[in-house]
Amino acid sequence: MKHTDIKRILGAPEEYFGKQVVVCGWIRSFRDSKNMAFMALNDGTTLNHLQIVINKAEVPALEDGASRLGSSVRIEGEAVRSFNKNQTVEINAAKVTLLGDCPLDYPIQKAKTSLDYLRTLPHLRVRTNTFNAVFRVRSKISAAIHRYFQERDYLYVHTPIITGSDCEGAGKIFQVTTLGYAPEYKSAEEYYAADFFGRKAGLTVSGQLEGEVMATAFGKIYTFGPTFRAENSNTTRHAAEFWQIEPEVAFAEIDDIIEIATEFIKYIIKAVLDECPDELALLERFYEPGLTAKLQKVVDDEFARVDYTEAVDILKKSGRQFVYPVEWGCDLQTEHERYLTDEVYNRPVFVVNYPKDIKSFYMKLNPDGKTVAATDLLVPGVGEIIGCSEREADYNKLLKAITDRGMKLSDYANYMDLRKFGSVPHSGFGLGLERILMYVTGMGNIRDTQIFPRAKDELR
Repeated sequence: MKHTDIKRILGAPEEYFGKQVVVCGWIRSFRDSKNMAFMALNDGTTLNHLQIVINKAEVPALEDGASRLGSSVRIEGEAVRSFNKNQTVEINAAKVTLLGDCPLDYPIQKAKTSLDYLRTLPHLRVRTNTFNAVFRVRSKISAAIHRYFQERDYLYVHTPIITGSDCEGAGKIFQVTTLGYAPEYKSAEEYYAADFFGRKAGLTVSGQLEGEVMATAFGKIYTFGPTFRAENSNTTRHAAEFWQIEPEVAFAEIDDIIEIATEFIKYIIKAVLDECPDELALLERFYEPGLTAKLQKVVDDEFARVDYTEAVDILKKSGRQFVYPVEWGCDLQTEHERYLTDEVYNRPVFVVNYPKDIKSFYMKLNPDGKTVAATDLLVPGVGEIIGCSEREADYNKLLKAITDRGMKLSDYANYMDLRKFGSVPHSGFGLGLERILMYVTGMGNIRDTQIFPRAKDELR
């Protein structure tokens, strides 16, 4: 069906004044009077709507449904300069054709559009202004992520989604199997041996281990794809399926990767500021006042840096009664992270040198023997968005870390080989796309940054 995108008309109205155009879209609002009617039309190419002016004396009577919220229509008419100060161009309709009727029980109505309600309608909520803005930002920030790495000669790699190893060593993986309930197998070993891969398989929690393989051949690589974690968690910050960005850089130590992570975050946030002003304005108006200023501050300010031990001391001396008590060796909880970012530093902060016992096996052991060269980037309002570390490049130290944790060494034979054949210092980080989207859009729930959220007891 030949037509012109609404974005093109709104973006360069002077090119269309006085011309006959055809536009298609969904009706977002309809105002009717005795002689005239006004329709707001959106085709998904832009957040903004195009006004359609209908002179009832000149336009044939509308088909039943062609004035209802949610219906799809085709408009033929002339593009003219608008006298409304809030818009530049409008279409004087000559013909309105109903493409798809929308009955009166259409569930996306202004009186019902709370975020909680819209989560029950993931297939329809994307038609609202809110999710039009959120997913437009998601698209732009995804493009900026690729652009950042491509401009700096990183190789884009596609790591496996089905894997035989648990990168984090935490066991929170979704099992992949072709066998259902099978009581005829007398042991787990017998069951897995009969399965498709002949061994236990699961959905990846991270592409890091395979990314390290590629980094030791290509120097600088990044992955950007779906990852899965079977955490029995129903918080606003956790999802069972999410997209993750994971660069891996050879010849980079912890300070190098912190510098890369800082530059990367500033780059992609600036891209959103530059490319999504209308979306940010809407989100700031309805969800987070001061959103644009917050993001600009991230781009302009230096990030703070604090040692984990010092951070624990700050928290203990705060006088704050935390739900989770703070002691050296504990994993920082969201309430601790938010206190550091929102009240102590008022800007993003890297917490560096965590206790080895609360971090993954692959992180480089520091000379003190108690901590590892790991850092989390915490941001105000969200908490952790990046997990980052220098990887252990010493074969014997990595071997000890694996055996001390009771992990199956044969699952990591290839990974150990990287430390045997030309080992180099190397580092990387993981950024959850949905976490950074929460930060840049002001959405308070990770489910509002995903089309069809996957979480505990949620599979729509």
